[in-house]
Amino acid sequence: MKWNLDLSHSELQFKVRHLMITNVTGKLEKFTADVESEDEQFNGIKVSFAADLNSLNTSDVQRDGHLKSPDFFDTEKYPSMTFVSNKMDGGKLYGDLTIKGETHPVELEVEFGGVGKDPWGNTKAGFSLSGKINRSKWNLNWNAALEAGGVLVSDEVKILGEIQLVKA
Repeated sequence: MKWNLDLSHSELQFKVRHLMITNVTGKLEKFTADVESEDEQFNGIKVSFAADLNSLNTSDVQRDGHLKSPDFFDTEKYPSMTFVSNKMDGGKLYGDLTIKGETHPVELEVEFGGVGKDPWGNTKAGFSLSGKINRSKWNLNWNAALEAGGVLVSDEVKILGEIQLVKA
């Protein structure tokens, strides 16, 4: 059974600790996902995801430009990031995340929201996802030391998503 992403009802965010005191939130505005499952309970789920890194938005044009630069994502050379699942088990989705040509395994917590019909007769399914990655694994190493100790940008990146699918 094939499912398509309903981008207008989906969002993907990231949060990174800044100055070791607050989180800065960003989002990816353009992404796609291909999902296949054996049934509407999502047994045997397979997920393939791609995001346009030039669509990242932290509500600060200067910071967005820095994130797109070679210091971080280098979007001129690596315009997208991808995820391909290899297993779903007990509310965890396992797969390989590729950023800047580097591929590493990740684990995401997934909460299945259920399946329902919209007013136009489309079958929809909803998921919430969360996880953490260590950005240095993907050579996203830029940082600055702080006078009082610590670093300007945390190595840990939190990933949060609300995903709605429509049955093809």
